Amino acid sequence: MNFLNKVPGPFLVFLGACTLSFGGLIVKSFEGANLWQILFWRSVFFSIVVLFFLFLNYKKNFFNSIYKIGLPGFFGGIVLSCGYAGYVFAMYNTTVANANFIIQTQTIFLAIFGYIFLKEKISILTIISIILAFSGIFLMLGGSLTSGQMVGNIAAFIMPISFAVLILTVRKYPNVDMIPLQLIAGIGAIILGYLFSSQIMISSYDIFLGFIAGFFQVGLGFIFITIGAKTTPSALVGIIMLTEAILGPLWAWLFINETPPLVVLVGGSIVLSAVVLQFFNRKIV
Repeated sequence: MNFLNKVPGPFLVFLGACTLSFGGLIVKSFEGANLWQILFWRSVFFSIVVLFFLFLNYKKNFFNSIYKIGLPGFFGGIVLSCGYAGYVFAMYNTTVANANFIIQTQTIFLAIFGYIFLKEKISILTIISIILAFSGIFLMLGGSLTSGQMVGNIAAFIMPISFAVLILTVRKYPNVDMIPLQLIAGIGAIILGYLFSSQIMISSYDIFLGFIAGFFQVGLGFIFITIGAKTTPSALVGIIMLTEAILGPLWAWLFINETPPLVVLVGGSIVLSAVVLQFFNRKIV
């Protein structure tokens, strides 16, 4: 799979965002598993696909590839596993709309952290794109952003922060393959899911959905993003990832007949406009 390194970074990030966008559809399709069980089984199959990817690429150097990520990669993996758990915790303690809106703040964290830690410049066009994108998301979800449930709302911020840490770690060490970081995150999420689940076993149908979620949706999605982020500025990664918020409702409309209201379509169009605008930005370095 070394051919992926020859694919333009922004395109790989876009593919990753498209793959991750099926998450909501898959979660809605589980018949009886709770969110901790979903976290456990998704993480099991996610870890398997990462293991397969690493063995395929490194073979005898498998353990060396894990060693090379060093403490920064290990730290990034632990933070990302906490992000997975934070998302699940938020889903228990706040509304899905609240959690989805808060998770989109990954764009802000990427731009700010990239400026602080990597000295990446933020052009005026990037700032305009971020403002435009968040205006669209607020239009889509702002009406359901209710007060209260503060614990869940705060927990939801762990996911975008952890995602920002992942992308910044990859960009800080572009010559180091950080895919093993995903293995650390997967194992950490398995442990957390097991600890917080009173019952691990679920129906064969739900296990199959866990396979789809872990192996394809999350597994391939984060592999694409991790590789693509090596050559894609942090702010641009964040803007491209906003497409996940648009495609998710689209899949729900196509496959489970959830028709989005007009305000969602208008807000989604604004976000997509921000993504397109960002592609024309030539000043991001």
